[in-house]
Amino acid sequence: MTPHLSRRALLLASAAAALTPALVPGIASAATKTTPGTPYASYWYPDSFPSGTPGQGITWRSLKAWRAEDDTDLVFNKSAVPLARRFTPTPVNATARSGQARVQSLVSFGPTAGNPSQGAATADYYALTHWSYLDELVFWGGSSGEGLILAPNAPIVDAAHRHGVPVLGNVFLPPVAYGGDLRWTRDLVQKDSFGRFPLAERLVAVATAYGFDGWFINAETGGGNSALAADMLGFVKELKNLGAPKGLRVCWYDSMTVNGSVSWQGALNDRNKAFFQAADSMFIDFRWSRSSLASSGQVAQQPGRSRYELWAGVDVEANGWNRSVDWDAIIPENTADIVSLGFYRPEWTRNHLPADRTPAQFHAADDRFWSGQSLDPSRPAPGESWRAPARAVADRSTVDTVPFATTFNTGHGLRWYEGGKVTSDAQWNHLGVQDRLPSRQWVVRTNGQRPSVAHDFADAWHGGSSLLVDGSLDAPTTVELYATRLPLTADTVVELTHRADAGRVGVELAVAVAEPSGPGAPIPYTYLPVGTTGPGSGWTTSTVRLNSPTGTVRALGVRLTAISGPVKWRLGALAVRDKAAQCPAAPAGLRITATTGGDLRFGWQGAPGAVRHYTLHRVLPDGKRRFLGATCQRAFFVPGLKPEQGERSARFELRAVGELYTTSAPSTAAHPW
Repeated sequence: MTPHLSRRALLLASAAAALTPALVPGIASAATKTTPGTPYASYWYPDSFPSGTPGQGITWRSLKAWRAEDDTDLVFNKSAVPLARRFTPTPVNATARSGQARVQSLVSFGPTAGNPSQGAATADYYALTHWSYLDELVFWGGSSGEGLILAPNAPIVDAAHRHGVPVLGNVFLPPVAYGGDLRWTRDLVQKDSFGRFPLAERLVAVATAYGFDGWFINAETGGGNSALAADMLGFVKELKNLGAPKGLRVCWYDSMTVNGSVSWQGALNDRNKAFFQAADSMFIDFRWSRSSLASSGQVAQQPGRSRYELWAGVDVEANGWNRSVDWDAIIPENTADIVSLGFYRPEWTRNHLPADRTPAQFHAADDRFWSGQSLDPSRPAPGESWRAPARAVADRSTVDTVPFATTFNTGHGLRWYEGGKVTSDAQWNHLGVQDRLPSRQWVVRTNGQRPSVAHDFADAWHGGSSLLVDGSLDAPTTVELYATRLPLTADTVVELTHRADAGRVGVELAVAVAEPSGPGAPIPYTYLPVGTTGPGSGWTTSTVRLNSPTGTVRALGVRLTAISGPVKWRLGALAVRDKAAQCPAAPAGLRITATTGGDLRFGWQGAPGAVRHYTLHRVLPDGKRRFLGATCQRAFFVPGLKPEQGERSARFELRAVGELYTTSAPSTAAHPW
């Protein structure tokens, strides 16, 4: 077997085995154990099922039979955050290009079966934060023993949409060696009496109902012929035609060819270009070479398409940034980019760490993957073999509307904080409540020693994390935070909630109302005094008035000057507003929709107006509130509740949270024991 085929085997084995615990009926692992009433991300076969019976924790479902009105878990799985618009600021370094190559990531967030709809009680999760370099996310997975068509769960879609990134579901027709059956391909492309493709319509209906952005089509089951390929081509065309008016995308994987065989080309050529022309983009298999990508770009442009609609696959599942890549074949440093970049399994940044890994360890690895060894996109490490995306691809941002607020919440944590106080000691993850995070992690300007800048989980103002700057600060240090397009008024203010854990530090707000002179040039900041803080002061919220009646805020950061050091300084929240913060309206009709022992499903009516998310608390007999969860959806599942001592019924409060993190009055419900 050649090295390339080894990579192919690794891809298939991971997609058909490691990602999903059951490959054939009757085989399951602990990962598939279910809690009664728990909602999970949805998965289907096109129509028919394997022989035998499903393994433990697996439910076989037919996409053809799916109807939104019959989907009892839809309310838990439907995205609530619309796809945000993006802009491209002046690149932070001279090698990061705009308008050329972009990045697609194929990510497995969990198993096919038993993947919770709304997070789980663990902080160990691939909570990616470098959305600014992504152009598209594929929810990767599927197996012959569980299901082949995967709809992404709502928290992932909500977090991606908040950062302007579309999310595609996955259609995986596996090779025969990994349980694939050609009848599933035929099921997918079956026609009705009018010659239409009913499952194309069904895929569009699923994406529309669930609120994600299209489909990645991966047809790798061999044994087909030209007639089947013609049906597949017609299916892809209909899928695109039906989905395009709804804003849906289709990405084709370089697998099936026009004669029906599965033959990975590593290129766009006459054997697969019909599928590319029918779709919006194509993921080129790992067999590519420098010459095949160059010719692929030319072939893409012949019908007037962009060469950057081709994703050159780079498999990082096994070795991450240690992977040897011919970068100049994709994103050369001295000439225009050839095609775009497709990462296969970048969650290696989490998976390669020990089993007792912490969120901080994961983010340190993820920062290195996306920003490079220097951990600073503005100054890539010279001679580094890993060409990090921040070095080559211009970042994007969605921060263009006032009010804007962030608590630097990454979507997972060791505890949950509200107002700087712990309201739950339990670990958690729920990517849907992740904030809009800095697009450049982490640009630091100083003439002294560079401090460490990172998401930190030891303390927070709200959510699970805060931003920690840790170092000697032997010279004034500017930490750049957000590229923005925020309109200014005479009433615009910026609020910072911060504190010092060590050292005494002077804090200034860095504000820019103009772009840098060019890529890599410094941002022209003006520095406005915030105040001085030191240990023992606790969390402090400082308000800075910008005093500018017109213009646009182009960038925000902070400048720190040590009065005594070394310094550990936290930023817990940052907000920009031009009027006093108002509390959102309260949700209504909180009710318990299903119970199994102490497992409760909640539902409610959404609050009118702008709502960022909802928080659910339990009111304890002594009147204290315990945080149970947060979600953007209008339903939530809580497992394993038990009566407190002397408690005859459990009481619950649901609140709406606004963009500025103000909270509504509660909607209440009770559950008798």
